[in-house]
Amino acid sequence: MPKQKTISGAKKRFALTGTGKIKRKHAFKSHILTKKTKKQKRHLTNFGTINRVDEKSVKEMLNLR
Repeated sequence: MPKQKTISGAKKRFALTGTGKIKRKHAFKSHILTKKTKKQKRHLTNFGTINRVDEKSVKEMLNLR
């Protein structure tokens, strides 16, 4: 049986935490930042976690199952 390949776009975008959750970056932080408030940009800097609904598909992309 051939080896399973991870999706390279997924390994660039997601990371595992120590407890097994999957971290992700927030969207809307890359450009056109002049019209966004300081508070909005500050909150977008922090990492979020993947929603429980999307967890199965992301783990399949990363070959964690």
